[in-house]
Amino acid sequence: MTTDDDRKHQNTLDPLGALRAPEDPACDVYLTGTVFLDIIFTGLDSAPVRGTESWARGMGSSPGGVANMATALARLGLRTSLSAAFGDDHYGEYCWDALEQGEHIDLSRSRTVPGWHSPVTVSMAYEGERTMVSHGHEAPVPEGSVPSCPPLARAAIASLGPGKREDWVAHAAGHGTRVFADVGWDETGRWDLAALEDLGHCEAFLPNAEEAMRYTRTDCPRAAAHALAEKVPLAVVTLGADGAYAVDGSTGESAEVPAIAVEAMDPTGAGDVFVAGFVTGTLAGWPLADRLAFAGLTAALSVQEFGGSLSAPGWVEVAAWWQHVNAYDDQDPAALRRYAFLEELLPAASRPWPLRRAVPTIGFKAS
Repeated sequence: MTTDDDRKHQNTLDPLGALRAPEDPACDVYLTGTVFLDIIFTGLDSAPVRGTESWARGMGSSPGGVANMATALARLGLRTSLSAAFGDDHYGEYCWDALEQGEHIDLSRSRTVPGWHSPVTVSMAYEGERTMVSHGHEAPVPEGSVPSCPPLARAAIASLGPGKREDWVAHAAGHGTRVFADVGWDETGRWDLAALEDLGHCEAFLPNAEEAMRYTRTDCPRAAAHALAEKVPLAVVTLGADGAYAVDGSTGESAEVPAIAVEAMDPTGAGDVFVAGFVTGTLAGWPLADRLAFAGLTAALSVQEFGGSLSAPGWVEVAAWWQHVNAYDDQDPAALRRYAFLEELLPAASRPWPLRRAVPTIGFKAS
């Protein structure tokens, strides 16, 4: 588990510092899933054309899959525990070291599977979108099985799927863990909420607009959020370039925050960063609108760098952005007030904007 000295080295802010007590669980957030090696090509002018060779102006490699979410959580100062299988190859070794040594993520419930190769995703970013090609095989049982008894944690993040039940989700919720859930595209085409068997154990559900409308049979993402709030205590629907909308089913409160306009280099992992930002604000006890604003901000900062996990911002990046936008007299006062809650939270910016983060690639040796 991450030590206090590690945290001071990695982050300059603990968002839960004022809330921590000796009897609290050592883990803030638990999650499990598949770790991919992501190979990202950026700077493509268009989609690759059959029978031709395309050259990309940028390329990087980084841990992907569930590692995107785990890294985003850890960089925001949350004590993060990841349960995953890692390939018994150089890719797996690289991903393990990047997460454990580089991001200080607790991997004590993870394992290296002998003779199993790492899943790989190649992501091509162009015109603000991405196209991915993946290859991999499920890790063999028992090495591929998820621990039935996850650690005590403040929160857990589950990825729901139709007909997919994870025993650990009910176990975690039954022991007081607050479960946040996202969801992927329903390949069956049925879009049946009842098929999301673990949804009843979740405190919050965070689909995108298209997913939310299909699951609720509505033609408006805001109407979809209200419909989902009848099934889960908190529904958060991401609206892409329009921001996000949320409904608290227990109080009836709703909130909407517009997106921050940025020039997107690579959207890989932006949804994971959004969830991490929202979980951070929720555990810290922020108002609903502030949580949405912070989640949207962290996602916007992430798409300005390439690479899913390594593009996730930390508090240093957020502080540098806040200092940067306040340095201009022509900023919209209302927009600045939306993020004024950051003023009391952020450390002093230690580096100027824009920041350059770690180069996401395999092969460089430490100097």
